[in-house]
Amino acid sequence: MGGRLVRIGVTVFPGSNCDRDALHAVELMGADAVELWHGDADLKDVDAVIVPGGFSYGDYLRPGAIARFAEVMAPLEDFARSGGPVLGVCNGFQVLTEAHLLPGALLRNISTKFICDRVRVRVENVETPWTAGCEVGEELTLPVAHNEGNYFADAATLARLEDEERVVLRYLENPNGSVNDIAGVCGEGRNVVGIMPHPERVSDPALGSDAGLRILRSVLVGAGV
Repeated sequence: MGGRLVRIGVTVFPGSNCDRDALHAVELMGADAVELWHGDADLKDVDAVIVPGGFSYGDYLRPGAIARFAEVMAPLEDFARSGGPVLGVCNGFQVLTEAHLLPGALLRNISTKFICDRVRVRVENVETPWTAGCEVGEELTLPVAHNEGNYFADAATLARLEDEERVVLRYLENPNGSVNDIAGVCGEGRNVVGIMPHPERVSDPALGSDAGLRILRSVLVGAGV
């Protein structure tokens, strides 16, 4: 890095509502927070990207389906496929599945109701830039807030995810019906990660917890940054 501050970009789509929290969390990490506007096909020389939560484009059609075609996504997809660290949180996870950077899909919660709660998750894989600072088996309490957080993949994809140890986080109390209690997965290269819980919402100790920094700070020491 040549001694310069690590630059972490946060995408901003119409309807994003966690981008401010994510940018603040990046600053708390000690990194340079860079806003990436949806209409600009420019990643501004960042070292990593966070695609935050919210309701991009109002969740019309289905969550993430329209955001996947935003101008910023073309360079983001190139960045991801070249090994750049990318984290999708909640709606960001949905965007990354729509962009085929991650397998599976996020369906409506089995309860058919919006869930806003804190849940316990277990770290299953530390071989990603976003979990490298954690320990296998470590338990974290993180907020969730979603209507479509029910992770689904066909049997063959699910078997491959499990066999290749690409489940990143697993719910200890499944809030939404996700298959195999999956709360997060990574791509084949392990540099792209999607999770439903919100680490940025528990990143400031002044607000009660900084448990989310266990995930976010990983990118400062993880592979690729």
